[in-house]
Amino acid sequence: MTNSIFLVRHAKAGSRAAWTEDDALRPLVEEGREQARVIASRLAPLHPERLVSSPYLRCRQTLEPLGELLSVTVETTDALREGVDTDTALAFLEGLADGTVACSHGDVIPAVLKRLEWHGLDIVDWPDTRKGSVCRLERHDGRFVRAHFSPPPR
Repeated sequence: MTNSIFLVRHAKAGSRAAWTEDDALRPLVEEGREQARVIASRLAPLHPERLVSSPYLRCRQTLEPLGELLSVTVETTDALREGVDTDTALAFLEGLADGTVACSHGDVIPAVLKRLEWHGLDIVDWPDTRKGSVCRLERHDGRFVRAHFSPPPR
């Protein structure tokens, strides 16, 4: 395992506008469930030992196939929930052990990456934060130094 963590944007969920219940309960659609299976097949060979997610259903469902492949429980934390402030999310991510996979939202991930970029993060390729994308954040001496992006499964 490299000195990295993996930051996953949740896979495709149902329409926010059409959803009438609590948004935290909005699930993945079939395309999103397939994206989650592909993400799991790509990350499982890296043998992550910890999976952490926003408590929102769509994030948990994105990591559950990986958890099933690895027999690892998906933990939840409010530090990755939608609308969390950037300082909270970043402090949480910085405290994760190498190899951890974390799943969050489209407002949190770009804000964290922008903050890291201000502090010298080298974004190697185009910063793809679409639903189902994966960002590998490399660390050196405890500091995130490089970001590599994998596009969402299609």
